[in-house]
Amino acid sequence: MVNTLSGRKIAVGILLVFFIAFFSLASKAQNLVQYVQTLSGTAPATTPASIKHGGGTELNANTIPAVTRPFAMTQWTPQTRTTEKKCLPPYFYKDSLFTGIRGSHWLSGSCTQDYGSFTIMPVAGPLQTTPANYAVRFDHANEETSPYAYRLQLKDKGIIAQVAATERCAVMQFTIEKADSFYLLVTPNSDFGEGYIKIDEAKREIVGYNPVHRIYQGWGKQAGFNGYFVIKIEQVFSTTGTYSGNKLFASDSIMNKPDVGAFVGFNVKKGDQVRLRIGTSFSSLKGARANLEKEIASFDFDKVALEGKLAWQKALEQVRVKTRNDKDKRIFYTALYHAMQHPRLFNDADGTYPAFSSHYQLKKIDQGNYYDDMSVWDIYRAQLPLFEILNPVLINDVVHSLILKGQQGGWMPIFPCWNSYTAAMIGDHTSSVIASAYQKGIRNYDANEAYRLLYNNAFKTPQNHQDYIDGKGRRALTSYIKYGYIPLEDSVQDAFHKKEQVSRTLEYAYDDYAVAQLAKGLGKTSDYDILNKRSKNYKNVFDKRVGLVRGRYANGTFVSAFNPDKKEFFITEGTPRQYTFYVPHDVEGLAALMGGKDKLEQSLDSLFLRGEYWHGNEPGHQIPFMYNYTNAAWKTQEKVQQILNDEYSDGPGGLSGNDDAGQMSAWYVFSAMGIYPVNPVSGMYQVSTPIFDEINIKVSPQKSFKIRTHKASDNSKYIHTIKLNGKVNENRFISYADIMRGGIFEIFLTDKPDTK
Repeated sequence: MVNTLSGRKIAVGILLVFFIAFFSLASKAQNLVQYVQTLSGTAPATTPASIKHGGGTELNANTIPAVTRPFAMTQWTPQTRTTEKKCLPPYFYKDSLFTGIRGSHWLSGSCTQDYGSFTIMPVAGPLQTTPANYAVRFDHANEETSPYAYRLQLKDKGIIAQVAATERCAVMQFTIEKADSFYLLVTPNSDFGEGYIKIDEAKREIVGYNPVHRIYQGWGKQAGFNGYFVIKIEQVFSTTGTYSGNKLFASDSIMNKPDVGAFVGFNVKKGDQVRLRIGTSFSSLKGARANLEKEIASFDFDKVALEGKLAWQKALEQVRVKTRNDKDKRIFYTALYHAMQHPRLFNDADGTYPAFSSHYQLKKIDQGNYYDDMSVWDIYRAQLPLFEILNPVLINDVVHSLILKGQQGGWMPIFPCWNSYTAAMIGDHTSSVIASAYQKGIRNYDANEAYRLLYNNAFKTPQNHQDYIDGKGRRALTSYIKYGYIPLEDSVQDAFHKKEQVSRTLEYAYDDYAVAQLAKGLGKTSDYDILNKRSKNYKNVFDKRVGLVRGRYANGTFVSAFNPDKKEFFITEGTPRQYTFYVPHDVEGLAALMGGKDKLEQSLDSLFLRGEYWHGNEPGHQIPFMYNYTNAAWKTQEKVQQILNDEYSDGPGGLSGNDDAGQMSAWYVFSAMGIYPVNPVSGMYQVSTPIFDEINIKVSPQKSFKIRTHKASDNSKYIHTIKLNGKVNENRFISYADIMRGGIFEIFLTDKPDTK
């Protein structure tokens, strides 16, 4: 059906207002959304380090071409894979068959699983209800992708499929290019043979849900909430029904059968458009309906798309860069887009959300928003610290959300995803997230309650062993406290990552440092003393005879068999040489263990000369900046630029391995600007060479922090002098306070290294 003339006039009038607003905005700032490549990371990485060190799913960045808003509840993506299985994102660039548009909760750049998702598929011609029969071949040349809208022309079927999104909702538009029968299939994507869907023909509405299941701890168990959806359709239905696989039913609802779904048919002709408004929620169908009415009140696709474009422009222009190299702009703003996918908004517009680690219990947030899907092992390093600068309100909400999780579940989570406990990775880096925010003055939450929960994680283990198995508390904490390291005899069975004792020791030492800083800030002196001493535990797994970390037994002896450049069972996703440099809180102490600054420099040189730096995995992300702690800071400048050039590019294969909820991308954003938080809790950013002529960071509505480079020639890449607000800065770092005050940070570059 087509709109009436009066309806068109109203739509045109509304669009005119938004176009005026957009062009007014564009006159003041460059259109930055145009640089975002949403297909980046949807193909296997082609970078040297990923090819050497990666493999299998680690070769894929595992991002999706998400149509969404920053930190939204639901992402909308074309679908080429129908499963919700682990490590299989719904879209792969190499695939050639389109199977619908999915309302997805895929953890961007991860190797986890989608959950609570559903897919809407247009079908032209005879009704088909199985992917093998309704999948349509498509060509990337017929895709138009952006953060705010997606368009795909299915030439063989004569259909143009489009989607635009808000924070919790979407509008879809299907344009009919050939006269034919036309159906829409709605499928809850349950791999467990579950799900519910119901058609209300009188209301032109389809509602349903898809139960969420856990992985890692409690693998396969229901997570205690669903992905709910409410779909409003503009056109009158000509036929309706439900299905389970290829079996059709005349009933208006179906549930808990394999591959369930609903179909609706329409009488259409060439040129007609079928439009849908879709609301989502993790709380209820009522919540999904209310979210929809609040966020998308009409079927005006162009209006929603334009609002999305304006929202992304506002988010991206917080950092404006100047350069003649458009490729660098594409990589930079694509990275910023990827860094804004998570954490995930979890509450409805009225504040309702599913209680953490519960069974279908609902809560209402009392301030801000409630967030989940925090890949904390990854994002504490750079992704969350980036938004301590760009969006402190978001970080405050994240900390408040973590406190709520700890209160509702009884223990502070270590890696909270799908609103549940996991022990997916090692470490306890919620400590870093909270301590870092507190140290930077982001404190609109109960800091003492946060400390109580972090203290429990640092000093106690659940008395109920089932709680421990469920993912509560630090793994192997008893051994860690007893020995000052985790001995090889403790195989850490109740975890997804078993063993990995040396890596756990190193990361707990950093976490102890983080909790110690919070204790100090709150006046808990005795706790600070204990935790600060424990933060030096990394020394207990450092073997001075080889100058590297090494597996150690309870009797104090080190493991005899040792290959520093081979993946060992006591190291997490890496080698002993790579993990030796994971001491972000005490680089000076690590240098002293090695024999001084020169020895640290030599050890760093050895890593890079051997080709053992692996950028595709997070524990090494601070390594290139550690030359700043030696007498060869110019090597940080050289190595960081090399990594920026070698490990990032534009196009679908432009990311070096899993993007991990935006951490890989956030590393690029920081490093391209010439600063990086080696130790996020410290509030200090190590300085390297920016790749842009000027960076303007909007730190508040009234203040900007500008980074300007001055080159002696086009080949200049080494730092000679640094000035902050006109005064020479002798440091190799800059503080959070300096950045947030606003001002001008000038970096003067020369062609040759400044060895002084």
